Amino acid sequence: TAHLYGKTKRMIKSFFKFNVTNRQWHMPIVAGVSVGIPLLLGWFLNNIEAGKLGTLAGLSILYIQSNRLVERMIFLMLCSFGIMTSYTIGLLFSFNPYLAPFALALFSFGVHFSLHKLGLNRPPGNFFFIMLASMAICTPFHLESIPEKVGYLAMGTILTCGIGLIYSLLTLKETNEAEVKRPPQKKYTNIVESLTFGLFMGISLAVAFSLKLEKPYWIPISCLAVMQGISTKHIGMRAAQRIIGTFLGLVITWIIALGNPSTLGIVIGIILLQVIVEFLIVRNYAVSVIFITVLTIFLAETGGDLLQNTNQVFFARFIDIVIGSVIGIIGGWILYHEKIHFQATMHIKKSKVVMKKMNFRKKI
Repeated sequence: TAHLYGKTKRMIKSFFKFNVTNRQWHMPIVAGVSVGIPLLLGWFLNNIEAGKLGTLAGLSILYIQSNRLVERMIFLMLCSFGIMTSYTIGLLFSFNPYLAPFALALFSFGVHFSLHKLGLNRPPGNFFFIMLASMAICTPFHLESIPEKVGYLAMGTILTCGIGLIYSLLTLKETNEAEVKRPPQKKYTNIVESLTFGLFMGISLAVAFSLKLEKPYWIPISCLAVMQGISTKHIGMRAAQRIIGTFLGLVITWIIALGNPSTLGIVIGIILLQVIVEFLIVRNYAVSVIFITVLTIFLAETGGDLLQNTNQVFFARFIDIVIGSVIGIIGGWILYHEKIHFQATMHIKKSKVVMKKMNFRKKI
């Protein structure tokens, strides 16, 4: 009993503990600007859906990492291109709900494997690439609208790269510090991790489609968020934080929706929420999830659905996130279970040896 009490007490403390970070204070503001300008333009031009696509592109600003201007801008442009590619692939495979889970699984495997191979797996890592692919692959398929949607996203990435350049010129100081050497990647471990990521992203989407949900992408995104943990214990904690934070966030969103906010009010709210989320995400994940929930609800739901069917929307979102988090816990347990990792690695090595022997015999 004492052990259980101590464990519960530590868990509660971790929910409210704020971590120390060296993240610069102006980065959340820049993220808010990158997300906010497309939304404001969309509202001004009476095309809020286009503004939302530009906002999704604005998330690529979070991939600013290097302390050298040229490297930073090259990486930011590459990530912007990756964001566009992810969304495009999702749209192209949205035509068939039976093929879509396989496509998402294969894409998730490729993204996770590539980022690890290149040593580019620092947060936010694969999250936004897979998130955009998940969202796009769950949208109704209209071939003629794909160029238009990708075009809005492209304009958002161009704007984001411009903001990133201005921000870097204003804040980046010349440094002679050596770049941090990345540890060598374990070849087979990376393959096993990538296969696990891909498998569970495909499973989560298949479950979402089988339940015939109106917004099926909430399940794979929740699964992905939970699997971003760095250990089995961390993943369990992350799932609990996500479920509790989501519930509290839904309550706050419900209260806001009762006030019947205007479209402009929601747009301004999204900008402020983005700043708050980027300030909190590196300090306390549990508290940040509360604001992430409010932010994503206002971004994902149309104003009419949100204000007219508030209770139905909130109940559906909570169930989606719980299901996705449970799948993420299972995936995370497999991802970090050493025995499974070792056995899978050995099977891959054995398969490679067998294939080499077969090729050698053919040559003889």
